[in-house]
Amino acid sequence: MKVGIGADHRGFALKVGIVDFLAHTGHAVTDYGAHSEDSVDYPDIALKCAEDVRDGKTDFGILSCYTGQGMAMTANKVRGIRAAICTTPETAALTRAHNNANVLVIPGTLTWDTQTQSIVTAFLDTPFEGGRHLRRVKIIEEYENKHPSNL
Repeated sequence: MKVGIGADHRGFALKVGIVDFLAHTGHAVTDYGAHSEDSVDYPDIALKCAEDVRDGKTDFGILSCYTGQGMAMTANKVRGIRAAICTTPETAALTRAHNNANVLVIPGTLTWDTQTQSIVTAFLDTPFEGGRHLRRVKIIEEYENKHPSNL
């Protein structure tokens, strides 16, 4: 699987653990930065990651900043992106199964540990259920298509 990953300076430490985990589990990783704890502008990173998910260059995106809010808000500005902040494996699995989320956002306040590894695994391994959930995702897509100036 191809996974794009990005973080600002406050999510950098978490990103390092995720990149290592993804590489060791056989995923192809595209790293959008940050490459240190030096201050960077999170929107630049989030937009590039989200655009590559949208364009099919990566299958999923993973983003991190201190709260996760800035990355999620920015990524969700890209048409076709459904970025979700997840802090438990259960929310990661449900956001994939019910919302067909394609970008996982993890707050940089979390540390890389087995719980965070389980969040990443649940997100990447859980398929979209479709059914009644597909109807709801299509409502979002229809809105995006009818209101392109809102994006």
